[in-house]
Amino acid sequence: MRFRTQSVLFAALSAGVSMVPMAAAAQSASSPPTAGELDEIVVTATREARALQDVPMSINVVTGKQIEQLNLFDAKDIQRLAPSLELTNSDGRSNAATLRGITFTPDQGTSPAVDIYLNDIPIDAQTAFTAIYDLEQIEVLRGPQGSLRGRTSPAGAITFRTRRPDLDEVNGYAQATATDDAAYNVQGGVSIPLIPGQLAVRVAALVDGNRLNQLYNVNRDEKSRSRTESARISLSWQPGETFNTTLTYQYLHADNRQQQQVFGPGNAPAQFDPTLSGPPADVDDYLSVAEGIRRYQNESHFVNLAFDWDLGPATLYFTGAHQYTVLKQMGDMDSANQVPNYVNIQSVRTPYNVDTAELRLASNGNSFWNWSIGTFYSKQTGDVTVTQQSDQFFGNFPTSMGLFLPITANTLVPVNNRTWSIAASSSFQFTDALRLEVAARYGNLKNIQKGILNLSSPAFPSPPPTDLIPPELAKTVNHPLTGGATLTYEFSDDVTAYAAYGRSFRAGTAGVSVPANISNDLIKTGSEKSDAFEIGVKTAFLDRRLTFNISAFYQKFDGYIARFPGINYDFGTRDAFGVPSGPPDGIVDGAFDFNYNGDATVKGVEATLAGRPVDAWDFSVSASYIKARYDDALLPCNDFNGDGAPDSNGAPAITGGGNISYCASDDRLADTPDFSLTANSELRFGTGDLQPFVRALFTYRPGVFSERAAFDYQSRELLNLYTGLRGPDARWEVTVFAKNLLNQKRITSISQGNALQPTLSGTPYDSGYRLINATNPREFGVTTSFKF
Repeated sequence: MRFRTQSVLFAALSAGVSMVPMAAAAQSASSPPTAGELDEIVVTATREARALQDVPMSINVVTGKQIEQLNLFDAKDIQRLAPSLELTNSDGRSNAATLRGITFTPDQGTSPAVDIYLNDIPIDAQTAFTAIYDLEQIEVLRGPQGSLRGRTSPAGAITFRTRRPDLDEVNGYAQATATDDAAYNVQGGVSIPLIPGQLAVRVAALVDGNRLNQLYNVNRDEKSRSRTESARISLSWQPGETFNTTLTYQYLHADNRQQQQVFGPGNAPAQFDPTLSGPPADVDDYLSVAEGIRRYQNESHFVNLAFDWDLGPATLYFTGAHQYTVLKQMGDMDSANQVPNYVNIQSVRTPYNVDTAELRLASNGNSFWNWSIGTFYSKQTGDVTVTQQSDQFFGNFPTSMGLFLPITANTLVPVNNRTWSIAASSSFQFTDALRLEVAARYGNLKNIQKGILNLSSPAFPSPPPTDLIPPELAKTVNHPLTGGATLTYEFSDDVTAYAAYGRSFRAGTAGVSVPANISNDLIKTGSEKSDAFEIGVKTAFLDRRLTFNISAFYQKFDGYIARFPGINYDFGTRDAFGVPSGPPDGIVDGAFDFNYNGDATVKGVEATLAGRPVDAWDFSVSASYIKARYDDALLPCNDFNGDGAPDSNGAPAITGGGNISYCASDDRLADTPDFSLTANSELRFGTGDLQPFVRALFTYRPGVFSERAAFDYQSRELLNLYTGLRGPDARWEVTVFAKNLLNQKRITSISQGNALQPTLSGTPYDSGYRLINATNPREFGVTTSFKF
């Protein structure tokens, strides 16, 4: 089978089948590639428009044209164009990002390790990743960010830039896609000048529906499904040559019903009851067995104002935004039906009420010294509410016997975060070839966190509310100084080398709705600091038809903040009201996703070769080799057999006499392989008005063993194939495509052991399943697009 797979890949790639290069040509939306051209990509990674080859940073770029050509309707598909980037959504709600082996999930409650920006405004990943349409460009910036942007992030940032109105002419596009897996996507945008050269409006919209992870729930007779609607209107005004401004409003509504996939033989979890949790489930069965609903809704409003005003010696830049988003979650926490005939719905309402503003003054193109100064402000408020059953089962008996204590837990988590910072940067052009850039940011970060728990049960009077976060941990104020420096030397017009240093900081945070009566280190993490060093070379050759960029980096973390899912805990003995208040009693009371600190080191090499060696062929190949490891850190784990290593062998137990078990680890920061590769290109035929073409997109991810999950992930070779016909001046295009052409069905994430429900007797309900996510099966589709 391996020989056959590799043979198919070799045949496809040898034929030159691929797409437009990721880091090569950002072609005009109204014309096909011109003979001999290799269009220059312009990026704004340094807050000024510069050619990609001139920016001393490791960057991946996805142009708006590529997004449309490759049917990138899901933001997670961006990872197919950027090695070492992984974007996942395991539950339909939480979008997690991993870059350079450094991972982040929004449920951590910390500032992101991989920050997300929409039109230079920090935005939550849940909103940014939900609808991809009418974008000018996406940039993946690698390494510590924050010197030139409002928030610091240690791994990098992903920036989305929407298309602005065209002041001079009417133009736009319309695109429709349908697939054999009941997916559809219809989107478009149009610019209309209201006062030519001065005032214009652009309107764009999207309707999208799909089957998400393609699961079928056998107990609910229900399939995963999603529907998203979004619209955006932008108004640009340029009364003269020195001033321009754009006002944008975006509305988004998404409704996801994403089932949880299971893997394993299943089981009859309850004593004296033959009822099964479900049938045997292999990876390619794409089965779910939860008896309760899983529904996630996102309604978002985003208003963004930006202007720049040329004052002569300097330009004043402003960007501000108001975001109001409400995420609603209803999910059966009995995900693998470990307790048959029982539903445990967790209901979460998460509002994002965020106001952001940045004002920056930057010099205009001085020959020797250029500078900028600026200030950034952001405030987020909103009350997160969590309602969930915390029933205590006396043993793994059938629920019909009623041998459990029903307890309802209601948690209120008020959010009150404020970030204020001032920043300054300078660049010195010592010679035509030698340039030094330095930047620093001083921050004032204030975070007030509370968690108020209310318990109720028919078995006892309701106790007074419990504050889950002790008063001494509720308020955090930090004053970090971050920044960096880059030295660039241009050996020639085609060869540039650079060396860079960056320092990053993330404030510690308390977990949302943490269990009561646990130790302070599990309630709130310490702060995280990191120092990173990078060297790189960017080259062009064959009359700039080809580019080759390579970089190497080293990053040291002091107290890296990560999230550890599904950790069993013991919150101690209860008082007369049923509230945990005593010391640990050796009984596993549940599982929680804890935040925790651990020292770590990340180092690696990244390279990209891209270009147009002949007029009819574009290609790009990018690869990275990255080792991201803990430095013998003591971390939360499940250690059922007490040997000091992560495992789930036997009955759930806590090792060490504390609230949880801890294991010493020098393991990976995330379950990602050290090596990854992406390749793509496009081959065009003929020179007439009608132009056939073939594209492909290939990613390779080798297998990796996860110590945390005790699972050996298989390698993944994912190939998307596109073929079609393009009309005169690329005004229209019809494309037939196949995603995951090889139909690989591989596990992408897996729980440490079987999904269990602990009981007071010590014998759990065992579902016989592990919770997994898997690659979607092969999908065929057709796309038609029209530009005007």
